[in-house]
Amino acid sequence: MSNPVILRTEVEPSDMRTREPGRPHIAVLVSLNFPGLTAPVAALQRRFTRTALAALAELDASFELVDTSEPGSVDVVVDADGLLVLGGGDIAAVCYGGPDGPVPNAYGVDEQADRVSLRMIQAYIDADRPVLGICRGSQLINVCYGGTIIADITDYQLHRGQPGEHLFIDEKVEVAAGTRLAAILGAGPIVVRSGHHQAVDAVADELVVAARALDGIVEGVEHPTDWVLGVQFHPEDDDGPLAPLYKLFAGFLAASGQPSAPTDQPGLGAQ
Repeated sequence: MSNPVILRTEVEPSDMRTREPGRPHIAVLVSLNFPGLTAPVAALQRRFTRTALAALAELDASFELVDTSEPGSVDVVVDADGLLVLGGGDIAAVCYGGPDGPVPNAYGVDEQADRVSLRMIQAYIDADRPVLGICRGSQLINVCYGGTIIADITDYQLHRGQPGEHLFIDEKVEVAAGTRLAAILGAGPIVVRSGHHQAVDAVADELVVAARALDGIVEGVEHPTDWVLGVQFHPEDDDGPLAPLYKLFAGFLAASGQPSAPTDQPGLGAQ
């Protein structure tokens, strides 16, 4: 991997909260840099990550940024009250039994980062601590539970911009009634920001669909009893309304509750 394009100092807010008793402390899992990262995509990654971290700070949570693109720096340790998994590059097809050959429109594939991310998600699930995933994070949650991914959405017009246009577009999705996502954002149609060419395919047996696009593509998954939730869309895109982001984070932080003693997961360090 080439020298980092995105630095921690470019995404971490200046008013970061200090970890202290009574304040939720969140592990934020992201790959700031990934193979083939271009300047326009780096600008999006900076902006989205910065917006998400600033929202956590504004909601009075402390956090630690876990960057899986920092070689050798990631050990999977449950040392936070919840896990937030942000967006980024595609998931390696080998991680979900996808196609053996080249994937159309593939970008940012980093199998090492995927393996570390999946182990960390599993560690937080095993520790019964809340997990919230956005875009790639939602897909990783589904893969972690045994689900699969659509490697490339052929009829993509509802999900991302046309060639030569802005990648991110407004998309209408239907939030399923009776889900945790509906309790947070309300059931029925909502307009979200989307820009993706992959999505959840077969939903893992332990998960349920929380939202769908108008063409049936899964836009949200969740565990029916444990606080594990993933959304395919990008509430942290500040080109759109940020109210859904703050609602999602408020629900996530409420589930995180009071800080807990760290729990090491032996044998789960980066490979």
